[in-house]
Amino acid sequence: MTRVKRGKIIHKKREKLFKKVKGFKLGRKKRYRLAKQAITKALVRAYRERKRKKREFRKLWQIQISAACKNLGISYSKFIYNLKQKKIGLDRKILAQIASNHPEIFEKIVKEVSQ
Repeated sequence: MTRVKRGKIIHKKREKLFKKVKGFKLGRKKRYRLAKQAITKALVRAYRERKRKKREFRKLWQIQISAACKNLGISYSKFIYNLKQKKIGLDRKILAQIASNHPEIFEKIVKEVSQ
């Protein structure tokens, strides 16, 4: 059986990993085992935070819409319920942008919904 040399493959694999951990501190960027652990944890956290980001933004939009609704004398829950009843297909992101950037348009939407 012939001899298989894997030095090039391992070296390229390590180089690839060290490129990923370039900005890390201390041994996490110099030592292979620590770098491998660091990048694994970083990828897990990145995946988790991408999911969390969606939740956080939805909360933010709900708070912005709620504040705008309170100024116009209607609760957030009634506003959303009436939107669904009237079959107005605006999502929370758009409603929050309208509420903060164009309050007069948001006021028209609230009047339309509350009739």
